[in-house]
Amino acid sequence: MSWRCSGNFGAEPQNLGIRCPATSTFPKLHIIDLSLNHFSGSLPAKTIQKWKSMESSNDSQLHYEDSNKVWVGRTMNDAYSFTIYYKRMVMVYDNLQKFYNLIAIDLSSNKFNGEIPDVMGDLTRLVLLNLSNNLLRGSIPSSLRKLSNLEASDLSLNHLSGRIPLQLVELTFMSYFNVSFNNLSGPIPQSKQFGTFESSFFEGNQGLCGNQLFKKCKDIAGLPFAPHSASGDDEDSGFLSAFDWKIVLIGYGGGLLVGMATGSTFDHETIAWFKRVCW
Repeated sequence: MSWRCSGNFGAEPQNLGIRCPATSTFPKLHIIDLSLNHFSGSLPAKTIQKWKSMESSNDSQLHYEDSNKVWVGRTMNDAYSFTIYYKRMVMVYDNLQKFYNLIAIDLSSNKFNGEIPDVMGDLTRLVLLNLSNNLLRGSIPSSLRKLSNLEASDLSLNHLSGRIPLQLVELTFMSYFNVSFNNLSGPIPQSKQFGTFESSFFEGNQGLCGNQLFKKCKDIAGLPFAPHSASGDDEDSGFLSAFDWKIVLIGYGGGLLVGMATGSTFDHETIAWFKRVCW
């Protein structure tokens, strides 16, 4: 599902005229792209709880198909490409031969506020999460530790505060974790993959310390860290920020062209594409 850069306004995406049964669990919903719009309000926890296909751990529902296969009776042409946007460079890989279990959410560059709901941690099949360039507040929920399939997460350019949950070091597949330009404080986790993350992933947080920022943490237990002052609560988050990855869903030939972008640490050779079949 994509409304990327559609110029929509509104408190919640469900006000766009989409009619779904109240009991719907969206069994075929795998990618949500609402980026580059003007959506505002808090992230609706009750709606997120309905995205059951992002929670399912039943691998028997997944199977691989050739990318050129056309399904009779469906309005989807299985033509897919893999696109990387990195530091103003664009690389496109066409005619991918396999589908991969890609579950992704991109709500970046809107005006969503409030906290990141704890229920986001229930979407255990989530691979990519981009909530950057919004007005989100509160702490990073420790429930995100349950996202064992997460490979890339961008929470940058918000007003998040508190400490980075130490439990996130257990997300061993995560190769990209950007929390730059928030109000975070305290020590950056050092173990496992966190020790390999770039300093740019954590910049713009005056209270953060750790090896990644070449800033020693002093008396962590007793020292209050001064939060980074925001330039304005109601300031527009803007449309063009320095993302290292972006999910793109584009209509293509009456069907769907799926693109995905990640940081340079994301190994594109391991990426294939998927189709989930619900009978």
